[in-house]
Amino acid sequence: MLEIVLHGEELAIIGGFTITNAMAYSWLVTAIIVAVAFVIRKRTALVPARFQGFIEVAIGGMYDFMADTLGSTKKAARYFSYIATLFLFILCNNWFALLPITSVQYNHVPLFRTTNSDLNHTLILAILSVIMIQVFGITTIGFFKYAGKFFVNPFKDPIGCFVGILEMVSEIAKLISFSFRLFGNIFAGEVLLVIISYLMPFGAPLPFMLLELFVGLIQAVVFATLTLVFVKIATVEHH
Repeated sequence: MLEIVLHGEELAIIGGFTITNAMAYSWLVTAIIVAVAFVIRKRTALVPARFQGFIEVAIGGMYDFMADTLGSTKKAARYFSYIATLFLFILCNNWFALLPITSVQYNHVPLFRTTNSDLNHTLILAILSVIMIQVFGITTIGFFKYAGKFFVNPFKDPIGCFVGILEMVSEIAKLISFSFRLFGNIFAGEVLLVIISYLMPFGAPLPFMLLELFVGLIQAVVFATLTLVFVKIATVEHH
């Protein structure tokens, strides 16, 4: 019987802490990224081979894009690690879900579930990004200047006070925008693949898997780019 579950399913409880298949998948993806990073670092050569050259071109292109968007190479260097890691983590989570590992069972429950198809996970990513946006804003222009766009004396500047309230609402709205956009697209794609594979298991899922490769890339780009744009807005000093 075909069953679609909206949340990560419990695998085990360790010390009162529930381990879900979405968490297990996230840990697996993280371990793979870290392992590959160590291998690439050890095999880095002064004269790059094809794979190293591809990686350097990709990183250089991403850095140049950030520098153009932020209008500053200094800011790009400062925020590159977070934005690039965020993009890579989301992309790998999306793409690895197309591998057969998601069909492995444990106690009649899938051992791995795409983390981005679990709203809890995408909400965590959204909260992290919104927090980091505030941190980057505060460390760049200072706490009081940054807080000044939210908290304005209503007696001296009632319009500015109203705008400050709207700014706070927009920060909260980012959580919904970030989390639901990523969750909705990835979960919908996963459900589509499950249904197609259930109805026509031979050949039919292939075009949809290729489509999901593209969707997974686009969603990673959108999430990282929106974070980058919000960082740019947060780090601009308002007068």
